[in-house]
Amino acid sequence: MRGRELRGELDAFLTETEQDLVAFRRDLHMHPELAFAEYRTTQRIAERLTAAGLTPSVLPRGTGLICDVGSGDGPTVALRADIDALPLQDEKDVPYRSTVPGVCHACGHDVHTTILLGTSIFLAQQAAAGLLPGRVRLIFQPAEELPGGALEVMAHGGISGVDRIFGLHCDPRVEVGQLGLRPGAITSACDKLAVRVSGPGGHTARPHLTADLVFALAKILTELPAALSRRVDPRSSLSLVWGRVEAGSAANAIPDDGIAEGTVRCLDENAWHAAPDLIKSLLESVAGAYGVEATMDYTRGVPPVVNDEVSVEMLTEAAERALGAGAVVPTQQSLGGEDFAWYLESIPGAYARLGTRSPGGVAYDIHQGTFDVDEQTISMGVRVMATTALNALWEVGPLDSITTTAMA
Repeated sequence: MRGRELRGELDAFLTETEQDLVAFRRDLHMHPELAFAEYRTTQRIAERLTAAGLTPSVLPRGTGLICDVGSGDGPTVALRADIDALPLQDEKDVPYRSTVPGVCHACGHDVHTTILLGTSIFLAQQAAAGLLPGRVRLIFQPAEELPGGALEVMAHGGISGVDRIFGLHCDPRVEVGQLGLRPGAITSACDKLAVRVSGPGGHTARPHLTADLVFALAKILTELPAALSRRVDPRSSLSLVWGRVEAGSAANAIPDDGIAEGTVRCLDENAWHAAPDLIKSLLESVAGAYGVEATMDYTRGVPPVVNDEVSVEMLTEAAERALGAGAVVPTQQSLGGEDFAWYLESIPGAYARLGTRSPGGVAYDIHQGTFDVDEQTISMGVRVMATTALNALWEVGPLDSITTTAMA
């Protein structure tokens, strides 16, 4: 009985609010803001939550907010959306094109935010009717792209008392009405590595009288990734890829310093934790063989996003009820980083990829100035997130009669 009622209530809610949600998304798209500068975005979200009878709490920096729906009795489930944009020029010819030069929502965070807003309003209605068996924590997170926003949320109690957390990300490879999911690692850890090499310098005519720093640096560039591939289980996908190398200023002079910078990515938590010490040991070994000094600056970015199996089952069941049988499809692992991982280091949860491509349409890749979505994605996301929250609160409870009402 409750499932049939929920299905009808979601239908009625989206019939009434879908166009308003689309308009809200377009407004965000026209006014993108970078990490920890999302003041207007935060204000617009807070205004809409307040109008729905909720009490949002803005984070101390003034960007991002947390808001609870329902009482503290029973379990607490968190839903997260990221709100920041990217430093890219919007290249689309659409009425809602970014009005901010060099900044646009090229990763779908405006869509994530709108989906969570719609879900928030619907859940507020459920709570007002006494139909919410617990509490839902709404996390509108700043600075996912930096990253740093998830740690900011956690530092201010954002997941305190939360039992599970769920999140979605736009995926242009997946069609609207489908959800990509997998248990275990779905995205990679992503750290930054800077290696500085120093030596006495000298003339290229006499490399034997000094330390050939450029040659040593080249060996570090090639041998470090090669050694990692033999020292770590290949199933962990530990990968070191260089992005910047610099040394010297003259063809006939061996320089006295050089630098290489790159990223370290990994799908396995244990390998990620062990990576800095292992890389340091290998670096010292290679550098020592060529008589140069090498130091490294290893900067933690984010751990891998590792989906909890039970939470994946909850999200799968909810998505199939909300979108129909066959709506959940397997998704590939990605070596991209995502700071949702920090939440999953502390509490169980799941992260999914929400289809944004029109059936048979063009796939506009993320982090490109041409990125856009089929806006039916918004209503699909609201259905999934609302059903997932209630499904988790009821611990896979009496939602067994929810069936597809996905729009044509």
